Amino acid sequence: MSTPLISVVDDDASVRAAIENQLKSRGYIVHTFASAKEFLESPQLDETSCVITDVQMSVMNGLDLVAEMRAQNYDAPFILITAFPNDRVRAAALGAGAVGFLAKPFTAHMLIKCLDTALQKRRGGGGG
Repeated sequence: MSTPLISVVDDDASVRAAIENQLKSRGYIVHTFASAKEFLESPQLDETSCVITDVQMSVMNGLDLVAEMRAQNYDAPFILITAFPNDRVRAAALGAGAVGFLAKPFTAHMLIKCLDTALQKRRGGGGG
């Protein structure tokens, strides 16, 4: 099986860089995007194995991105990250179909564990 492509969508350049470095050090192919719009217009959209996106972004937030992608029948798993976690946002993220929800700051171990779960669900979970 080919190396998974992980798309990271966050309007904070330092967060994008930190996640990119963590994932690349573990052998993943990583593409980063400063906005949901940039990701939606990218040629990597259909190649993405998992999307890691911030909840709070201007114009289109992470929850809106998940909803938009699901409306387009896009089935790659989403991991939502936020600096402002609360039960309402967590419930909305999981209700929208996210397979993971991480509060910033999170450890590399937490991110990789969540990503492994997301990729296993994609591989083993119907569709195809």
